[in-house]
Amino acid sequence: MKRYSEMSAAELAEATKQYDGMVIDKTRPLNAKERKLWAQAKRGRGRPKIGNGAQKVSISMESTLLKQADAAARKLGVNRSELIADLVSAGLKRRAV
Repeated sequence: MKRYSEMSAAELAEATKQYDGMVIDKTRPLNAKERKLWAQAKRGRGRPKIGNGAQKVSISMESTLLKQADAAARKLGVNRSELIADLVSAGLKRRAV
């Protein structure tokens, strides 16, 4: 087959006539798996949503305590936000008992 750039107008029209009409009549509703994939594609890239999503907060903390928290986070292999979230969660569970 010739390249499109090498075809005459008539040859190009013949080679691409399948794309001339609307393809809406060849569509169908998405199944469950395709709907899930479409939802993921629409959501876009980025961090996955955990729970109800994350909110940024600004807190004040004594610098020595912050350094200790950062060291503990490194030792545990988590970031500062995860460490603080885990500690707040644990504290709330302990207080609820």
